[in-house]
Amino acid sequence: MDLDVFVSAHRAEWDRLDALLLRRRGLTGAETDELVTLYQRTATHLSLIQSSAPDPQLTGRLTQLVARARSAVTGTRRASWRDVTRFLTQGFPAAVYRARHWWVPTALVSTAVAVFLGWWIGTHPEVQSSIAAPEELRELTRPGGLYETYYSSHQAAAFAAQVWTNNAQAAAMCLVLGVFLGLPVLWILFQNMLNLGIGAGLMSSAGRLDTFLGLVLPHGLLELTAVFVAAGTGLRLGWTVIDPGPRTRRTALAEEGRAAVGMAIGLALVLFVSGAIEGFVTPSGLPTWARITIGITAELVFLAYVYVVGGRAARAGDTGDVEATERSAAVPTAA
Repeated sequence: MDLDVFVSAHRAEWDRLDALLLRRRGLTGAETDELVTLYQRTATHLSLIQSSAPDPQLTGRLTQLVARARSAVTGTRRASWRDVTRFLTQGFPAAVYRARHWWVPTALVSTAVAVFLGWWIGTHPEVQSSIAAPEELRELTRPGGLYETYYSSHQAAAFAAQVWTNNAQAAAMCLVLGVFLGLPVLWILFQNMLNLGIGAGLMSSAGRLDTFLGLVLPHGLLELTAVFVAAGTGLRLGWTVIDPGPRTRRTALAEEGRAAVGMAIGLALVLFVSGAIEGFVTPSGLPTWARITIGITAELVFLAYVYVVGGRAARAGDTGDVEATERSAAVPTAA
């Protein structure tokens, strides 16, 4: 594209759109139709320039012009309870469902890694000695030791809030850093599985693996599922950078990125539930079977939510992206 020729050919349209926007309250019906037409054309011009001959100054001017025109054409839109309902019943579960081919394998591989690390640490005393001194290990794993008192060492509400914040940050990092080819996501996953493997291995070596599982499973099932969903989505975002498919890389990243941001909000709600379980149920005086039953129930409810509600929304065409009227205009591309 010859940018100078393109600008010369369309400058009059942009100036006309700008003039109409300056006096949009007094426009006639014909002028309003003209404004809409010029808005659509200018949005297309912006997409062409961004994809073919990006010029920062011109792109900035047209971006501002298209934003003003869009506001004039569609009006200022405010979030409503309808948006919240749509997000919870369609957008979020559909996004998680669509990403299942990434996060389910991520969950299986990560769990296998954690099990292997737990077995390796639990059956190799020399590895245990490299983690901590023998007396420190005994303090960690003994009845009433640090592994058990960790969940009841703080006031329940404060502990739940702290856990929720930490886990939400980890999930958000997986989603955001996935764009770097997914490599940071793999590191975050490994760190989580290593911590889980160390705990399982040390408690297993002390003959208290049942106690460890009784403490971890009530909240850990839902918590780890949320982390796996975030990690799988981050990996998919990284793969989009490598292979955007029939879409342009810019369009693909925009679509997947918007869905990932929405997923971060949804997963924060899921992690809030797991944090509440960890703060109030895990350290409670309930029998182990009751605590584990609560954890399994929460996990099954989430999976049903994803596969039933999300599957239905995904089959209806929902991708977890924002509604079409909220997206930037894009130029059609050939497959």
